[in-house]
Amino acid sequence: MSIKTNRRMDDKRRVLRTGETQRADGYYTYRWTTRNGKRHSVTAKTLEELREKEDLIIKDKCDGILAEAKNVKINDVFELWCNMKRGLKDNTYQNYCYMYNMFVRDNLGCFRVQTLRKSDIKRFYNMLVDERNLKMSTVDSIHTVLHQVLDVAVEDGYMRMNVSDNALKELKLSRNVKAVHKKALTSPEQDLFMDFLRSDKTRYHHWYPVFAVMIGTGMRVGEITGLRWCDIDLEEGMIDVNHTLVYYNHAQDGCYFNIHTPKTVAGNRIIPMLDYVKEAFLEEKRYQEQNGIQCNVTVDGYSDFIFVNRFGSVQHQGTLNKALRRIIRDCNDSQLEKNMANPVLLPNFSCHSLRHTFTTRLIEEGVNIKVIQDVLGHKDVKTTLNIYADATKELKQKEFAELQKKMNKKGA
Repeated sequence: MSIKTNRRMDDKRRVLRTGETQRADGYYTYRWTTRNGKRHSVTAKTLEELREKEDLIIKDKCDGILAEAKNVKINDVFELWCNMKRGLKDNTYQNYCYMYNMFVRDNLGCFRVQTLRKSDIKRFYNMLVDERNLKMSTVDSIHTVLHQVLDVAVEDGYMRMNVSDNALKELKLSRNVKAVHKKALTSPEQDLFMDFLRSDKTRYHHWYPVFAVMIGTGMRVGEITGLRWCDIDLEEGMIDVNHTLVYYNHAQDGCYFNIHTPKTVAGNRIIPMLDYVKEAFLEEKRYQEQNGIQCNVTVDGYSDFIFVNRFGSVQHQGTLNKALRRIIRDCNDSQLEKNMANPVLLPNFSCHSLRHTFTTRLIEEGVNIKVIQDVLGHKDVKTTLNIYADATKELKQKEFAELQKKMNKKGA
């Protein structure tokens, strides 16, 4: 007795699997339904070719990869990332968006997520360095946002793994780029810097107050440029850090300032004034009164800023760092003109280096690490300890060098 079956076969009498059909023109099609109820299909000339595609589809389904991912571009995932990242501080979020829109959107952003490979990421980063002449720090910022966007693609089932993992690290290794730690000024360098600003009455003395406050408080640049007269108590010698001034320079929106809360919750803090910091505030007040300078700008309802330029507008980090470059150049020129055997010279440093300098001086004086953390406004003591480790390493080397000198003298 024969048993009838309902098995479907192609024109070569091969049994077709569920979802497989052969068309009248001889081509094969595989159809399936995703969990959102959408129907999808792929076509191939031969059954063998169809089943290769089918195996990949089944693997994607098992790994949670969405069928519609084949048409999704990185730019599409970026829009999804934007909706998920609203909890970021606005200045951080805006900077991420600027980096993506400026460098990624019209290039790598047009790639389909499922076709993206690690080699594409590497080529993109190399192009940014070689053709667009970007600094590695800028590529680092671009990588930060791109890596987060691709993480979203993995989490939402558009790709199996984040192909940008370790891409930046490998780029730096191939180019022999080593991490550069922001170095603090040594005590002799700090003394030279401050003495030069005090003594140069014609060109640079007006910069003394703002840099003295930086080096004597360890405040972030945005915290200092946003400081108002009502935030300081000269009688009690206290500084109330409760906001930060953020400067934006984005091509599509122009240049503008905003007021934000401090970088972390711990950023809201009270800093005691050292005597020379108090004197620096008083000197700034005298300088402005003598030259008829007063704050004439309001940012998000905040006004009466302490450190303003000659037009009464707030300062920003770029201006201060440009001033530092000129100060370093002319200070070193004056040192070399003295024809000393081993002159102290200023290294190239930025405003943020003065924050590290302040921290290093506290460590050298044996100030409690929790006090340092509180004054700096670090949320995590690990951040403070990283600076502490760098500073104490140099301090130990210096102390042992001095010890060796003493031992050499005794042995002589």
